[in-house]
Amino acid sequence: MLVALSNGDVILIVVFVAIPVAGIVFALGSGGAFKEIGKGGLSVEMDSDYGEGMRDSGAEMGSLDAEADAELRQLLEAKAYRQSARGEEAIDVESELERLRAEQRKPPPIDADPGLREEVRQLVVARNERRARQGKEPLDVDAEIERQLRDLENLGQ
Repeated sequence: MLVALSNGDVILIVVFVAIPVAGIVFALGSGGAFKEIGKGGLSVEMDSDYGEGMRDSGAEMGSLDAEADAELRQLLEAKAYRQSARGEEAIDVESELERLRAEQRKPPPIDADPGLREEVRQLVVARNERRARQGKEPLDVDAEIERQLRDLENLGQ
């Protein structure tokens, strides 16, 4: 016996029967596929993916200093070459390199805003008061101010 179905009946059967069945089959069959997202050969690997972590092959400070000096020398030689090509007096590469090395070795002076210095002083005094209440020895105010300002100055680097 054939049953005659109208277009509305077919749409209702698809909506209420076929789509939920297809959704269940899809969810059960593709569960492993969702877990594999981002794990392919072209994915970005993080440091946590490695047991020991990634290491730089030339991470020794001596080799880094020598490499930085060589790059700095190249930059200065290029600057001297461009100056001589323009007809200007070229810089002395060795003296400029020594000046830059000396500049890197000495700590920069702390030119803090007087308002910032006063605010840091207030924080250090408050810290000393708290330390005194805890029975700890107070900090040297001026030395602690300089240390705090040095730390603040190097924050952006």
